Amino acid sequence: MVFHRFKERLRSFRDDERGSMLVEGVLALPMMFWVLITFYVFWDAYRSINVVQKATYSIADVISRRRAAVDDPYLNGMNTVMDYLLDPGQSAEMRFSSITWNGIDDRYEVEWSYSPGGKMAELRTADAANLTSQLPIMADGDTIVVVESRVDFAPAFNLGVLGDRTIEQFIVTRPRLVARVCHADVPCGILNGGTASGGSGT
Repeated sequence: MVFHRFKERLRSFRDDERGSMLVEGVLALPMMFWVLITFYVFWDAYRSINVVQKATYSIADVISRRRAAVDDPYLNGMNTVMDYLLDPGQSAEMRFSSITWNGIDDRYEVEWSYSPGGKMAELRTADAANLTSQLPIMADGDTIVVVESRVDFAPAFNLGVLGDRTIEQFIVTRPRLVARVCHADVPCGILNGGTASGGSGT
């Protein structure tokens, strides 16, 4: 008997279509706002990744078209241009490197590497062995320009779904107008003891 009454009450509750729009709105609106803000946070993150990627590609393309040797002030200027292309309040840590393939020793070798402000460690030939999955297959003596960037990203709203992170880009470009992009402080095409060397010559 009790079970029968309980079933009747459940059936009555199920079939009751009366409701209050105000109450339903109070219950639903917070969840709707949370979903909308979450979508915005993810959209903003992907937009920032796209901006950093395009800006890094642009810098790499400019350097790949360079005929004259680059120097530290020029590369510092490229970092400044990169910061200008980013969102307000963002800045990039960058590293510029020239890498060649040594067919005799069967390895990648760093001709020169420089990071404005020393924010990233200069790339060395020993480090290039760890980048083989990111570097292209090259003929003996070919060179490439590698431009790396790191940009910190903080979401506009911290909802626990996406925290602070660093956006990293690794762009490889072949010199377009010359055989190699040289650094003014490094003899062009000559490795400095098999290690990277920036403007300090060390």
